[in-house]
Amino acid sequence: MKALDTFREISRDPCEYARQWKKRTGGRVVGYFCSYTVEEIIHAAGALPFRIFGTRGSITLAESHLQAYCCSLVRGGLEDVLAGNMEFLDGTVFPHTCDSIQRLSDIWRLNAGVPFHIDIILPVMMKGASARAYMSDVIRTFHRDLEKSLGIGIDGKALGEAVALANRVRASLGELYRIRSENPSALGGSDLWAVMKSAMVMDRRELAGLLDGLIADLKNADPARREWKRLVLAGGVCSHPDIYPILENAGGAVVWDELCTGTRYFEGPVPETEDPLEALATRYFERITCPAKHRSIEERGRNLVDIVKAHDARGVIFLLLKFCDPHSFDYPYMKERLDAESIPSMLLELEEQPLPEGQLRTRFESFIEML
Repeated sequence: MKALDTFREISRDPCEYARQWKKRTGGRVVGYFCSYTVEEIIHAAGALPFRIFGTRGSITLAESHLQAYCCSLVRGGLEDVLAGNMEFLDGTVFPHTCDSIQRLSDIWRLNAGVPFHIDIILPVMMKGASARAYMSDVIRTFHRDLEKSLGIGIDGKALGEAVALANRVRASLGELYRIRSENPSALGGSDLWAVMKSAMVMDRRELAGLLDGLIADLKNADPARREWKRLVLAGGVCSHPDIYPILENAGGAVVWDELCTGTRYFEGPVPETEDPLEALATRYFERITCPAKHRSIEERGRNLVDIVKAHDARGVIFLLLKFCDPHSFDYPYMKERLDAESIPSMLLELEEQPLPEGQLRTRFESFIEML
């Protein structure tokens, strides 16, 4: 499938895609680290929202600014910009998430040399009328800050169109997930991950067209069915290694996930109303929270159990980034909820370099055999 070839190429080198897009269009590129970034406003401004995943190479330059116990996403992102690998960035957006990202924001501002920098101080408690009103103010402030930084005005029509396009993309990503959940043989896990990674860096209009074509191709195909041990991924790894072939060779298939670069990125459409900014505040306030936000101590565990049951999964694999405090603190509560429902799980802690393939294979085979 031609669309899959495009997604694979982009996912291998997102930075090169951004360079070529900028050269081709003359547009500006705005980097961001978190799925709480309001991409729709960036797109409405005519810029390319670009998710920063961090380097997959060695980290040396960032060590002068960050302690070794900061997660590899934070250190890897700083490494890339200090090494000149993201020279195409015209600005960077830092939503208020974990402590490491907040501190990275200050270091980035002083050392990265990116033309502009915007902090978004989001509420932590995503519950109650006062927090909802505050979220609305934050969204409107970001809208003004981006206009000022880019030296343009963002009109309501452009913002409405950006919301509609983002909803179209979210619906298509959800459809791909449902196709794979129904029959994991229809779309390999590696290919779905390539689509997801590309979706966070591509021109959204180009992305929407490619997704439509890929979904049509998959619906017209008639792939053979195979019996899989159905699995769910959970955690906070933003650029995990390609573990899917190892899992699939062991007889397991990821049929859904609960990752910030997975379903938490696209779940929940934006209401298409007369006030797009208010609608955006609603979506980002009501979406399933990450561990850096809070609504109730039960919500995230309950959501994970619901995912497992809805997709007839047999077990959960937690992918945690080493030194990621929010997800590490979250893990015991999530596991406790799974244990209460007799849902098996395993924990895999990762750094910027993947574990040796043989070690991964042994652990996955043991877990899947137990299922």
